[in-house]
Amino acid sequence: MSAVTQTIAQRELRNNNAQVIDAVAAGESFVVTRNGVPVAELRPIATPRRKFVAKADLISLGAGGPHVDLDAFRADLDRIVDQNL
Repeated sequence: MSAVTQTIAQRELRNNNAQVIDAVAAGESFVVTRNGVPVAELRPIATPRRKFVAKADLISLGAGGPHVDLDAFRADLDRIVDQNL
């Protein structure tokens, strides 16, 4: 993805619309000018984050983590946390 925003004239956008849109889809950004004055910005739309994570994906992510002894974990919590709260 390009870190530099390119400046193009309105005429160039009109004449090379398909190429400019292809460049935007590839991650490029453009400032469009009319008579030398910036009037618009063309940039890629950020892809939305996934809201649903499949159970299989969670299981595979957790498989590489450390093993937690649940009884020892509970005992540690009981020892540390004031149970009278």
